[in-house]
Amino acid sequence: MKRTAHLLRRLKSVVPTPFKPLFPAHVVAPKPLHTFGRHALAILALAATMALSTAATASDFSEPWKNADRALVVDAYEYNSIDWAQLATDKRVVGFINKASDGMPPAYFCLGNDIEVKLCKALWKRHAVTRELFQTRRVVAKALGLKWGAYHLARPGNPVEQANNFLDFAEPAPDDLMALDIEGNDPSQWMSLDDAEEFVRQVHRRIGRFPVLYTNGKTARYIADNSYRYRLLSRLPLWYARYTNDIDVHFPMGNWQGYALWQFSAQANCGRFRCPYRVAGTPNDIDVNVAPTDAATLRTQWPFGGLIDVPPDYLASIPLPVSREAGLAGNVTITYASVAAPPTL
Repeated sequence: MKRTAHLLRRLKSVVPTPFKPLFPAHVVAPKPLHTFGRHALAILALAATMALSTAATASDFSEPWKNADRALVVDAYEYNSIDWAQLATDKRVVGFINKASDGMPPAYFCLGNDIEVKLCKALWKRHAVTRELFQTRRVVAKALGLKWGAYHLARPGNPVEQANNFLDFAEPAPDDLMALDIEGNDPSQWMSLDDAEEFVRQVHRRIGRFPVLYTNGKTARYIADNSYRYRLLSRLPLWYARYTNDIDVHFPMGNWQGYALWQFSAQANCGRFRCPYRVAGTPNDIDVNVAPTDAATLRTQWPFGGLIDVPPDYLASIPLPVSREAGLAGNVTITYASVAAPPTL
């Protein structure tokens, strides 16, 4: 019964809904100033206002999506409807990241009583439909000139098997972004951070590069404050989920001087009447992300496959050797060299 209940919970959370077709059938003048002094004051006030406005919109930590030069990325899962013809009209959108796998793979063989077998087969059907949609979206996105990415929703369970499930599902090309989605620091609901370290190692073993880390502010802060323990997670490029206008007080955060992507708009803060940014062809529950760069730079940085550079950890300082003659002469200046800890994965 425990196994039946578990399958029921998984099936309940993933019952498919109809998808929208990929290709739809349609696609006061100011009052004059009469003195030089008033003209001068007005010009100064206007200049100050323009300077403040430029500073606010130019900051990559304060509403950067208002800067038309900043590139955008859309991320979605299988239940988000996409009108690709409309989405392609927004030239600021550079990339599309789609959900790939979710936790552990379905059981290879469907065993148990009749109910368990039916639930198992339903999960496999859902898995197959989701993967087919994923592959179709990848073809469409790349045909439109968008950069492609995939993310794995991390759940409790064997992290190595989850990493393999992710890579087998996504079948990433060398220029496809890979991301690990950690929704929170609660091991009863999500993959533990220790397991996430193992997940990252397995991804690196198989494809020779590292994923991006998607997480919220609280979890990112915990990882940053414990970077000695999470040596890989704390150095992954950060995909930061924070639904507010200003995040400058959050950075620098440990090794993160900033973000690779900032998810600033989602169902949490985008409604029918008010939304930070609306991408054509997408519903209100779509996730929108901004990069701290322009489109050309983001295309160059994609898929963020490396670790953030950090100063090496030094174990000790040792004196450099000197000649016997110089030592006997007594006029030697001793020079010390730092010994760095070797990098580890």
